[in-house]
Amino acid sequence: MTSALISAPDLADRLGQRDLRIVDASWHLDGRDARADFAGGHIPGAMFLDLDAVSDGDSPLPHTLPTPAAFAASAGVLGLSDRDCIVVYDTAGLFSAARVWWMLKIMGARDVRVLDGGLPAWTALDLPLETGVPDRPPFGLFSPRFDSEAVVGLEAVRGALDAGQQVIDARGAARFRGEAAEPRPGVRPGHMPGATNLPYAALLEPDGRLKRDAALEAAFTEAGIDLDRPVITTCGSGVTAAILTLGLHELGRPSRLYDGSWAEWGSPEGGPVVSGA
Repeated sequence: MTSALISAPDLADRLGQRDLRIVDASWHLDGRDARADFAGGHIPGAMFLDLDAVSDGDSPLPHTLPTPAAFAASAGVLGLSDRDCIVVYDTAGLFSAARVWWMLKIMGARDVRVLDGGLPAWTALDLPLETGVPDRPPFGLFSPRFDSEAVVGLEAVRGALDAGQQVIDARGAARFRGEAAEPRPGVRPGHMPGATNLPYAALLEPDGRLKRDAALEAAFTEAGIDLDRPVITTCGSGVTAAILTLGLHELGRPSRLYDGSWAEWGSPEGGPVVSGA
């Protein structure tokens, strides 16, 4: 199994290679303007991917997957080909980059990596930054090969829970227990009956890098996850669930991601909700 992670020094050594494409996939739940942050400083050669724009515009849910054709068109505008080596990062360390890694991967990108530790790991080494908005690159030909088995919807999650399968929720403990209000209006607090809480931050080192090997495995097993059984990941809106998916990938374990996540399940028309531990 090839790691999906790349270190800042390794990426710096590869700058300028013809098949390398770098994507700033920063997105903030609080609405902060990630595009403005990108203009203020980004890794040389990077392009900015707007997670909200590269989504299903007809869905009432936030940034759900677009069609493969629509995704391919958006990727092409950024100069991305499914044959490129694509490195994704964000300004938080590891937050929204995992979501875009997952999107690229299930849409057919052959070699997509996540910058371990994100932009903070890059700047900590005093590596160069560019400012401003780069010129649009030549259009890239992204030929999608959608892996429909990697994503699930509400009814599939309902069936998995009824069958006693593992569903892991990456939201914080207070939100999972229903003790904190959800950030999206009209979404009920609490969690799915039978789901297990594993906040995504439990997979991260203090500097934002993903834990490795035994420490990463322990994050799952200490939460009660049996790594030999099937797993569905979920969160608030499908972003941090991808961090759990990335962690499972690094352990050589497959998983499926619930794209609608709590934004759908916790809606008035969603699934059953419970509170408490």
